[in-house]
Amino acid sequence: MDIPLADTGAAARIAAISRQVWDAKYRLKALDGTPLDRNLEDSWRRVARALAAPERDLAAWEERFYAALEDFRFLPAGRILSGAGSGRRVTLFNCFVMGDIPDDLGGIFGHLREAALTMQQGGGIGYDFSTLRPKGAVVKGVGADASGPLSFMDVWDAMCRTIMSAGARRGAMMATLRCDHPDIEAFIAAKREPGRLRNFNLSVLVTDDFMAAIDADADWPLRFEGKTYRSVRARALWDSITRATYDYAEPGVLFIDRINARNNLAYCETIHATNPCAEQPLPPYGACLLGSINLARLICEPFTARARLDTALLDELVAVAVRMMDNTIDVSGFPLEAQRHEAMTKRRIGLGVTGLADALMMCGERYGSPAAAAVAGDWARRVNRAAYLTSAHLAAEKGAFPLFDRDAYLAGESVRALDEDVRALIAENGIRNALLTSIAPTGTISLLADNISSGIEPVFALSYTRKVREPDGSVREEEVSDHALRLYHDMFGPEAPLPAHFVTAQDLTPAEHVRMQAAVQRHVDSAISKTVNVPEDISFADFQEVYRDAYRSGCKGCTTYRPNAITGSVLEVKPTADTAASPEAGPELLLRAEKLTGVTYKLRWPDSEHALYVTINDIEHEGRRRPFEVFVNSKNLEHYAWVVALTRMISAVFRRGGEVGFVAEELKQVFDPRGGHWHNGRYVPSLVAAIGDVIERHMRAIGFLELPSPSEALSVQEGGLREGRAHGLVGPVCPKCSQPGLVKEAGCLSCFHCGWSKCS
Repeated sequence: MDIPLADTGAAARIAAISRQVWDAKYRLKALDGTPLDRNLEDSWRRVARALAAPERDLAAWEERFYAALEDFRFLPAGRILSGAGSGRRVTLFNCFVMGDIPDDLGGIFGHLREAALTMQQGGGIGYDFSTLRPKGAVVKGVGADASGPLSFMDVWDAMCRTIMSAGARRGAMMATLRCDHPDIEAFIAAKREPGRLRNFNLSVLVTDDFMAAIDADADWPLRFEGKTYRSVRARALWDSITRATYDYAEPGVLFIDRINARNNLAYCETIHATNPCAEQPLPPYGACLLGSINLARLICEPFTARARLDTALLDELVAVAVRMMDNTIDVSGFPLEAQRHEAMTKRRIGLGVTGLADALMMCGERYGSPAAAAVAGDWARRVNRAAYLTSAHLAAEKGAFPLFDRDAYLAGESVRALDEDVRALIAENGIRNALLTSIAPTGTISLLADNISSGIEPVFALSYTRKVREPDGSVREEEVSDHALRLYHDMFGPEAPLPAHFVTAQDLTPAEHVRMQAAVQRHVDSAISKTVNVPEDISFADFQEVYRDAYRSGCKGCTTYRPNAITGSVLEVKPTADTAASPEAGPELLLRAEKLTGVTYKLRWPDSEHALYVTINDIEHEGRRRPFEVFVNSKNLEHYAWVVALTRMISAVFRRGGEVGFVAEELKQVFDPRGGHWHNGRYVPSLVAAIGDVIERHMRAIGFLELPSPSEALSVQEGGLREGRAHGLVGPVCPKCSQPGLVKEAGCLSCFHCGWSKCS
């Protein structure tokens, strides 16, 4: 039966945006788009039945699994929600770390093929490129120099774009490189080049020795396979890493020695890469299976002096969730046999939590405070304990993971930190799952679950206004608010003043972010995906201290985000051909030189699937640089005719000379009756107006138009902020909907307005 959008049962109790996310991402549909899940309950039933398949008493476990899913108390990762029970050839694992890349051409391209096959089935991938010899190294036998790991990363990046263009979901990749690799400086600077490696997250594998060398201000050798190519000052290299991150948010930092030292499986594997969001450090061909307990659903008597977490319900829910995730290993497909073998022999899972910030607000705790960190740590400890107890009991019932070595496992650093009764049970029964806990980004599934806070991140915005385009082309606005805020308003009324502990990410210091991450990491055996949001005006020295603080606090890595101007900056290009129409001779026309200097601006517009590239070429005339011609290129041919006509007319006006600043102003006044969109922090009434805005900015940049005075610029900025706040949120612009609601949480970019995310 085709029901456009379920509005009964659980769907009637959640926000409109949550119903839309379910319908778009997790509702099972036929290939022609006909819904097969009639409502949310059907989706939960489908998943529960699929994950109960390995059980002897299938019906009983299906009911227990359904009860855990009901009301969003346990949230399996998106791959499970959309794929389990679908009958389709998909993997239920979110991400994979691929095999070690051999340092030869055949092996490299063999691994490229494996990556493509994995991404084709929807799995994100992580790769360590440290195994490839540095640029300029001799390739024996062929009389050539190596091109280095960065060149092959470009190949992977192109592959990812190809897979995406073939219709798969957006690709997600992580690339790591050791801090002592000879090409580390090129790796650090790679994303300074606009458009390069945009399908990769980048992280540097930082060793304990490197951190010690920074403290000692010592030399740091860069080497490959025992050969030292050169040395640099450790502190200078550290400055390069953190400066790049300060400027454009990458690379991240992974404390790789700590990751390996605290790995339960250190006796049988070595880790040197992670999944794309870094919450799962994994060995070659390792896979991450994710799910989260929704803490916001487990708070009794919220917003009262008696508010508390229902610990008995938490223990019960963790026990069921671990069993569900263990069964997922058996029912999932795998792109590669090596991935299946790795998953089956270690049975690794990543159970985490989400809704932490909402749960803390319900309990009267201010996120980031020492008290809140202590509460979060205690909750994480309880989840970890219940997970290990459950897995030990599962081992007695179904057997331990095949590579379990009792003495070696119990000697592990993380296992030694468990309670004595848990260790005793493992010694007696073994354990079903080698590693059990992880904190993943939960942006989309948290939005599905009535817009709870994501993972262990703070709430980014308590409420905002979202523009929704209707089928008839009209635009309506709807308010999207955080789950805890709506619950508070339901209890005390919409006009009730908010308590001081209702804080957002903008209210926190970097140290408070790190404090929360470190408190939870002590009780998580894998890792945590979290972003430390820092203010744009933070000093570089204070920014560096965030990373030192994370290292001292016991974190396994650190990812920061500082608003920056480099991402999305313009490209200077040199035209390769004279594509302009030859002007007629005449004194009134400016003459075109054989070569012109130009700039290409990337313009995103929601109605166009592909970006538009606006190229403006200039000439020097009477000692003054001025615009001469305009071109607009895009893969989208929908607007081709009028765009060509528009640019030819603009170019014709430019070639006549004189004061042509009015062109931009006229274009900026054109409005689209279907509605405009947000662009560069303000509302732009049409695509034509957006092109006019680009032309005006270019004219100011080359000095053809005067820059606004400081007071004028401040007035424009304040006006834009007022307008943005009137619409609910100001922030970086989403590449899909062009709304200013793009935030970075847990290492992933996501949009509050349309639900777009880079890695969900």
